[in-house]
Amino acid sequence: MPRLAFVWSRIAVLAGALTIALSGVPARAQAADPPGTVVPVQVTGDPAKRFNLVIVPDGYTAAELPKFREHVDKHLNVMWTLEPFKSYRSYVNVYTVEIASPESGVSCDPNLTSPQKKTPLRMAFWGGCSPTSVQRLLTVDSAAVNRYADLVTGTSGANRQLLAIANSNTYGGAGGTYATASGGNALSALITPHELGHSLGKLDDEYDYYQRGVRGGTYAGSEPASVHHTLLTEQQMKDQQKKWWRWLGEPSESGGVIGRYEAGLYSGKGVWRPSAHSMMKTLGYYFDQPSRERMTEKLSAKTTLIQDGTPDAKPVGADRVVWVEPQHPVSHRLDVTWKLDEKPLSTNGSRAVDLAALKLAPGKYTLTATVTDPTEFVRDPAIRAALTKSRTWTVDTSITTPREPVAADFLASTPTDRPVGGTDVVYVQTTRPVAQQPEVTWKLDGKPVSTSVDGRDLDLGALRVAKGQHTLTATVGERTRTWTVDATGPSVLPELSKPLLTINKPGKPVEYVFNGPFTMRLTATDSTKGFVVPEFRTNGDGWFNYFGWPTDASKPFLFTPNGTVIDDLVYGKLGKPRLSPWDDVPPGYGKHTIEYRAIDPAGNIGNAESFGVTLLREPPACTSTITGRRVGSLNIASGVTCLDRADVAGPITVAPGASLVSTGSSITGPVSTSRAASVHLVDSVITGSVGIVGTTGDVTVVGGRINGLVRLADNGAPVLAGVHVNGVIQCTGNASPPSNLDAPVTGTGPALGQCTSVR
Repeated sequence: MPRLAFVWSRIAVLAGALTIALSGVPARAQAADPPGTVVPVQVTGDPAKRFNLVIVPDGYTAAELPKFREHVDKHLNVMWTLEPFKSYRSYVNVYTVEIASPESGVSCDPNLTSPQKKTPLRMAFWGGCSPTSVQRLLTVDSAAVNRYADLVTGTSGANRQLLAIANSNTYGGAGGTYATASGGNALSALITPHELGHSLGKLDDEYDYYQRGVRGGTYAGSEPASVHHTLLTEQQMKDQQKKWWRWLGEPSESGGVIGRYEAGLYSGKGVWRPSAHSMMKTLGYYFDQPSRERMTEKLSAKTTLIQDGTPDAKPVGADRVVWVEPQHPVSHRLDVTWKLDEKPLSTNGSRAVDLAALKLAPGKYTLTATVTDPTEFVRDPAIRAALTKSRTWTVDTSITTPREPVAADFLASTPTDRPVGGTDVVYVQTTRPVAQQPEVTWKLDGKPVSTSVDGRDLDLGALRVAKGQHTLTATVGERTRTWTVDATGPSVLPELSKPLLTINKPGKPVEYVFNGPFTMRLTATDSTKGFVVPEFRTNGDGWFNYFGWPTDASKPFLFTPNGTVIDDLVYGKLGKPRLSPWDDVPPGYGKHTIEYRAIDPAGNIGNAESFGVTLLREPPACTSTITGRRVGSLNIASGVTCLDRADVAGPITVAPGASLVSTGSSITGPVSTSRAASVHLVDSVITGSVGIVGTTGDVTVVGGRINGLVRLADNGAPVLAGVHVNGVIQCTGNASPPSNLDAPVTGTGPALGQCTSVR
């Protein structure tokens, strides 16, 4: 489940059976249910040969159905950014069944005392309005959602996943055959791929807790059946060739390196997972390689690798063309090989073989076509074998194949109703006359382009299509199909809260200096219609979905040195991630690199850009604050005195143990501190000397101007950056030389001792 304390299969643990969990919601007769309208969102083939995602709304009135469509668009576009869904998008059909609810919203949202609504799917928070459950457990009437899903012809429990979306901004969901999610919450779009990890991939949660806020105990079981949990050491995995041994040491798609990380299966110790954080551990990251491999296997198993071909129930003549039609991933072409009596034929990957051209001697032969998915997502030979299918024909030269006229035409293709990405593999299927292969001609912006040996696939990535929008056509006989090619990645505009300093260096990304929490908003745009998905990563870690802020999708993401605890989970920890409140990781002070990019609805990944961040320690909390003008000497004997855009005319003295924080202030007179607890001079103008000696805590002098001598002595690790000093700078006896954070000190006068490099 997506950071929920309980999985769908454990609802009985919470509140008994589903009927008990929903006992607080009034039962409604089937006859009273409003009608549902099936809307094909993405149809890539026969539902019987596809994995079908059926999405049903609850609590959206007729006037609110446009909002439901926006929520679906976001859910899907987020899912299409995640592998293996990105590469195998063409294996999935998506349908919605639109229902106009008589009431807006769902039951017990957000509290048990909130109204219980009469909605078609009877969705409800608190495990069906149960006081023994938890708020975020969002349940659904399984019989009702199945009735509506059955309206989608060709789908059944064997080839579909049901997703019920509630009209709510409250965080919540549940996993299993009937996955649920709230439509408007910032994290809701990430619930869907996580739940598919459970229901489709049979993956387990990698959480170190069962109930939020309570760390799990030590795992006491035997070697887990889970493909992404183990008790084995890395060496034992290699020696025994078990679990994820083939991926060990690889950079993880979810960040870090594939290895052995303690905790998972709701236990805090005694069991290990492959990555520090992946989709099954933390919403926002990608699936790591072991989980991605499993998802690729299970998604492919829900489809038919060989979609169609020449019938094989009876012998075929040697005077004809024999066909096979494989599946068509978006990212690559499946390998097709042919053998005649176990001897390979030279067909260069063609989907068809012309037996007449072989001029076979009289007799009978065995012809075999083998389709294999060569994806790099799979390393396990057993899974590769599962991604390999064959079809066999008996060839009898005594059979004469009737020649019936078949017009050259298209039978299927990559959908033409939406743009294709600049690196997609576009395909067509044509009619299959027995005498010859119809020729397919491809043109890009009116100019012929070369393609695969049989002309049925065009790899746009291999063509290195220029940036921009293009027109692609495929023609067979008198028929032409046309696609718009979107070969331009999306753009992202970052917006940060106001920094202390902005550092621009030629040829390098801009750098910002903050002395406390800061926010980042990413706004992604693209020429293609639909939700554009921004993402970011820090210090080369895993790419993380930018969803705004967990409590409000419209708010920017907040970075802090230790992260922010929300509902017993941690968000926004700068540096090494802290995911649970008990994670013991160092605070995120110091220098960091934040990269950002976006993925558009056509699947194009925009170029990553970056900026640098230096996070300094925050000033201490003020015990007294001075604003406005103050005349006369200021003696700070204890506590923390803050000058907030003040104008002080007179000398300032800070006694041992006291602290001074000056922000945007003007000081006329010397500043002298001796064994102070901390000193922060930020964007302040000081006319007079500054002497900071023996400080036990932080010394931060950033921005502003000092007209006079600056002396830093016997402190810890002072920061002297981006300030204009007209006077001598003397630095001696500090634990480390003062840092200018790559923002040199300007002005006149020599820099002596430890400060020779600050100018």
